[in-house]
Amino acid sequence: MGFTQRFEDALGYAARLHARQVRKGTAVPYAAHVLGVCSIAMEYGGDEDEAIAALLHDGPEDQGGLVVLDDIRARFGDKVAEIVAACSDTFVTPKPPWRVRKEAYIAHLPTASVSTRLVSASDKLYNARAILSDTLRIGDRLWERFSGGKSGTLWYYRALTDTYRRLPHDRINPLVDELDRVVTELERVAK
Repeated sequence: MGFTQRFEDALGYAARLHARQVRKGTAVPYAAHVLGVCSIAMEYGGDEDEAIAALLHDGPEDQGGLVVLDDIRARFGDKVAEIVAACSDTFVTPKPPWRVRKEAYIAHLPTASVSTRLVSASDKLYNARAILSDTLRIGDRLWERFSGGKSGTLWYYRALTDTYRRLPHDRINPLVDELDRVVTELERVAK
């Protein structure tokens, strides 16, 4: 399946949105994350709108809120903007408490579109892989990066995985299977 100029435009837009941002607790450019999430979404059958949404999924939440979401809608359409909005846990500054945001995010997944769940699960798989890799490399110091700490972060990824698993989504079952394998390994090494 080929992509259009919209996808190329989204690549540039995402690079500009996150140009000065790095992954939490690292020197890794944030663009690596959005490119990785996009790659996972495409590997699991994402169409152009889903791939674009994967590139832009953190833009409004991290780089300008509803103004950025409105710009995404104008540039890339309603479907992309709806996926991006549904993958965000808040547009409010300052952000509400971590646990409240995460519980609300999990609670909204049963009503989210399959496209949203594809991008969301792709994001969580990328993050879980990174957390597992960093846990193996630097140990428990990793958990200082996360507002939820070790126990909260492990709870969140298990709760997400279990929620995705309960939802009807044959299209993304293999993605959820992989997420489950990574989260299970993360739980094992984090003991």
